Amino acid sequence: MATFPIIENFQRAGQGHVFTFFNQLPAAEQQVLLAEAAEIDLDELALLARTLLAKNPAASAGFGDLAPAPYVPLPEQGGDARAWAQARAMGEVALRAGRVAAFTVAGGQGTRLGWDGPKGTFPITPVKQKPLFQVFAEKLRAAGARYGRPLHWFIMTSHANHEETLAFFAEHKFFGLDQARVHFFRQGRMPAVDFAGNILLEAPGRIAMSPDGHGGSLRALDRSGVLDLLKSEGIDTISYFQVDNPLVRCIDAAFLGWHFAQGSEMSSKMVAKAYPEEKVGHFCVQQGRLVVVEYSDLPLARQHELDPATGRLRFHAGNVAIHVIDREFARRMARSTSSGQAAEGKTLPFHRADKKISVIDAAGKAVQPAAPNGAKFEMFVFDALPFAKNPVVIETRRADDFSPVKNAEGADSPQTSNDDQLRQFARWLRAAGATVETDADGRPHPALEISPLFGYDEDTFAQAWEKLSPRPAVTDGLYLE
Repeated sequence: MATFPIIENFQRAGQGHVFTFFNQLPAAEQQVLLAEAAEIDLDELALLARTLLAKNPAASAGFGDLAPAPYVPLPEQGGDARAWAQARAMGEVALRAGRVAAFTVAGGQGTRLGWDGPKGTFPITPVKQKPLFQVFAEKLRAAGARYGRPLHWFIMTSHANHEETLAFFAEHKFFGLDQARVHFFRQGRMPAVDFAGNILLEAPGRIAMSPDGHGGSLRALDRSGVLDLLKSEGIDTISYFQVDNPLVRCIDAAFLGWHFAQGSEMSSKMVAKAYPEEKVGHFCVQQGRLVVVEYSDLPLARQHELDPATGRLRFHAGNVAIHVIDREFARRMARSTSSGQAAEGKTLPFHRADKKISVIDAAGKAVQPAAPNGAKFEMFVFDALPFAKNPVVIETRRADDFSPVKNAEGADSPQTSNDDQLRQFARWLRAAGATVETDADGRPHPALEISPLFGYDEDTFAQAWEKLSPRPAVTDGLYLE
C-alpha cells in the first residue's frame, strides 16, 4: 500500500481497513478517499465509540428533576407590553448599527416532499410559487431597507446540495441581493461506524459519511472562517433559522432586543404546543440549566401532564428552531471539542442514531442491510443552551413565525404551510380595513400573496397599504409587491 501519513494515522487508530482497497483505486478516487479521511477526527471518534456505543440508545434519560422553563410571554398572554416595546427599540438600534447577520441551515434535500433538489429550492408561496430561498431573500432585503443596513446572509449547505444551491442562486441573480453579502459554506460530516466502532465504507473508495447535525453548524461557522468574517464586519450577533419554515421572521427586532437586554449568549423562541404529542422539543430546566428535551425522549405521561393552576399542558413551551447566537459564544462552543473538553461534558454532545447503512463487505461487494447495522452521530444546536450565559426564551405567535414544510402530506406539509400563509395575509388585510372573505378557520377564499418587499410584518404591511391609491380589490390571484 502507498504510504501516506494519514493512512498511518488510521492504522495506529485501528481504522486501517478504510484503505483496504486503496491501491486498487484510480488516482482520482484515491484523492477522494484521502480527502474524506482528512475530515475525520480520530480522537473524537474514539471517544464516541467508548461512550455512545457502550450505551443502549433506547435507555431513557433521568427526568426526575425536570421542570418547565421560564419564558417571556407575549403581551396578549400577560407579558409586559412596555418591556416588549423597549426590546424592539433595542433590537432596531443594533440592526441600524449593522451588528446582526442572518444564518440559514439549509443542508437538507426535498426528498420527503417528493422534490428533486435542495429543500430551499422548493416552491412554497400560494400564488407565485416562490421557492423558500426567495422568501427569505425578500425578507432580508426588506429588513435591510427598513433599517438602512443591508444584511449579510450565511447559508450552510451540505456536500449533497452545495453546488446545486450555488447554481440556483446564480440562476436567479441572488433574488436581488448583493452577491457579496450572500455566503455559502458546507456542513461538517461524520463517518458512520459499526457497533464496534469501526468506520464503514459505502464503496471501495468512499467512506459512509453523513452530516453532523444542525449542532454542527457552530463548528462549521468557525472552520469555514465565517466567524472571523463576522468579526471583521463588526457583526456580533447571528439570527439562526432553518430552511423549512417560510413564516419565520428572519430578522426580528424584538427578539434581538430581548437577547441584548438579558445579556444572553444564546436565545430561543417558543410556541405553545398545539397538542400534547406535537413533534417539537420542550424547553425545560434541569439541574438549574436550560435544556431542550426532544419529543421522542420525554415520556408520554410527562407530555400529557397538566398544570393544575392553568389547566394547560405543563410542558407546553415548544422549540421551533429559531435562535439568536452570540458570535464569540459560537466560537467557544465550536472550539471546545478540540481543546479536550468533550470528555468533561463541556461541549455539545453527539447523539447516536442506529441506522441501516449501505456498505461493502470484505470483498468489496455492496450490502443492503435488512436491519440497523451501524450508528451515525449528530449534534443538535439547542444542546448549546445549557452552556450559554443568561439564555432567554421568548414566546412567539405560531401564526406569524412557524409553519414548517417537512412532509409531503398531512401535518407540516406544503398544504398546511400554504394555508397558514393565506391566513396571515388575510389577517393583515383585515387589520388594515380591507374586506376579505374567509372560512371559519380564517383561510381566505381568494388565493392571494403579499411579498415581504411590500409588507414584512403586519405593521409594515399596514403602512404600505395606507399609501396605495387606489387600493386593489381583494380578488383571486391578488399579488402585492
